[in-house]
Amino acid sequence: MGRAVAVLFIAFVFVLLDVTQVRSDASDHRYKGGDLVPLYANKVGPFHNPSETYRYFDLAFCLPDHLREKKEALGEVLNGDRLVSAPYKLEFLKDKDSDVVCQKKLTREEVAKFRSAVRKDYYFQMYYDDLPIWGFIGKIDKDGKDPSDYKYYLYKQIHFEIFYNKDRVIEINVRTDPNALVDLTEDREVDVEFLYTVKWKETTTPFEKRMDKYSQSSSLPHHLEIHWFSIINSCVTVLLLTGFLATILMRVLKNDFVKYAHDEESAEDQEETGWKYIHGDVFRFPKFKSLFAAALGSGSQLFTLTIFIFILALVGVFYPYNRGALFTALVVIYALTSGIAGYTATSFYCQLEGTNWVRNLLLTGCLFCGPLFLTFCFLNTVAIAYNATAALPFGTIVVIVLIWTLVTSPLLVLGGIAGKNSKAEFQAPCRTTKYPREIPPLPWYRGTIPQMAMAGFLPFSAIYIELYYIFASVWGHRIYTIYSILFIVFIILLIVTAFITVALTYFQLAAEDHEWWWRSFLCGGSTGLFIYAYCLYYYYARSDMSGFMQTSFFFGYMACVCYGFFLMLGTVGFRAALLFVRHIYRSIKCE
Repeated sequence: MGRAVAVLFIAFVFVLLDVTQVRSDASDHRYKGGDLVPLYANKVGPFHNPSETYRYFDLAFCLPDHLREKKEALGEVLNGDRLVSAPYKLEFLKDKDSDVVCQKKLTREEVAKFRSAVRKDYYFQMYYDDLPIWGFIGKIDKDGKDPSDYKYYLYKQIHFEIFYNKDRVIEINVRTDPNALVDLTEDREVDVEFLYTVKWKETTTPFEKRMDKYSQSSSLPHHLEIHWFSIINSCVTVLLLTGFLATILMRVLKNDFVKYAHDEESAEDQEETGWKYIHGDVFRFPKFKSLFAAALGSGSQLFTLTIFIFILALVGVFYPYNRGALFTALVVIYALTSGIAGYTATSFYCQLEGTNWVRNLLLTGCLFCGPLFLTFCFLNTVAIAYNATAALPFGTIVVIVLIWTLVTSPLLVLGGIAGKNSKAEFQAPCRTTKYPREIPPLPWYRGTIPQMAMAGFLPFSAIYIELYYIFASVWGHRIYTIYSILFIVFIILLIVTAFITVALTYFQLAAEDHEWWWRSFLCGGSTGLFIYAYCLYYYYARSDMSGFMQTSFFFGYMACVCYGFFLMLGTVGFRAALLFVRHIYRSIKCE
């Protein structure tokens, strides 16, 4: 089965590489002099609200002779891209000087709409031969101190500077003419003549390297220094703290083993204390075992999904502006890995002597998808109300539902059946007594919430510097391409999560508290809560996002991401704690 999954995944990678590769109308990107190179207008929106984007022609720009929508892949639609033919004609190697696009009389409503857009720092985005270009649509003159004295201007002329190498387009820059302005301050009809200039220049940059300039911004020396500082900071923190904890844990455990061995030789009737005292309860199955098994299954699936995404990132699939590749990969890999969730959840549930495995399988399928679906429904309704491009078309929703129905659900059921038939037994080194021992009274700091706070802080401190760059990329206009550094940070996160959970589990058992199952999962996953707390800090202190739509998108989707982290890291924490608990109880004699 493992070999079949590997073959399936490799086949998927090649399909993904083929499907998500953005193609122009001329698929080989080669042109002759005078050929019309495809230029698509994508979207407009407030610069500080990356999720709040609208169709380009929602504003009263010049319409082309034949308005044509570009057919888009699933990932592009999920990304909010809505490409339509632009009104500018940029023929290959053909210079133009102040050519007229169109002459328009803007109505008072259109002037008000443009003025509102300029006030909110609207930018436009286009694609020329699949190269992204941006520009602002206007500017505010703030000579007057009072906002009522501000003047609002619309740029009416665009300068395109295009670099070519032989028969290929290599680079395009766009700038707006600061002198060609239309005053929008007053509520009155305005006559506008939209113009554009095109200049072609030769370059020696090869076609294969034309996307490099977009990825270089995150690889500049000062950025790399910060990233390496982040990793060194994480490594030093991790090595010092894990080394410190490891030394204490090893010495304490060694003393425990010697003490327990000595106790057995000297006094058989001596009362046991510490973690050996609860050997008859430590492997007592947890409460809500169906939910626990479902959480483990979902966490295992999300962990597998993350590893596959990193593999694709490291082999170069997610290069900058490969529109929608990440979204396509997330949807398809999540669908293909649902069998892992079904198998892990049901096999563990059966090991815990659960009987209603069908209900457990349904719970596993809904544990992550359920909250995600509800969040999507709410946010999609908000996007529809705003008439934003983030609102998914009905056809795309049907495609996602079909993927869930025809791929995700059947694989989940197949995994569940395989897990039920695995007939694996839970490996417990000690027999469990019939009645549970009473847990002694414990100080407040040994409660679940304080322990979660302690457990989540250390892994979070190892990743928080890198978090800023990821947030600035996902919820801003920065480009993130240093996936190798991100992968190292992810590995550090896993190691610290596993280690801190093991340490806290030991201290819990030493205090004769045998209910460690849920505690280890909650402590491992608590980093997800810290990341969500960082969302609050980032929104209010590091970003300029505003408005109901952007705020709801940011906190809604980040809640789903942090919940995913909670399940994934909770699974890592519990698996590490289980290995540790089995190891220490196997090392002593328990009757």
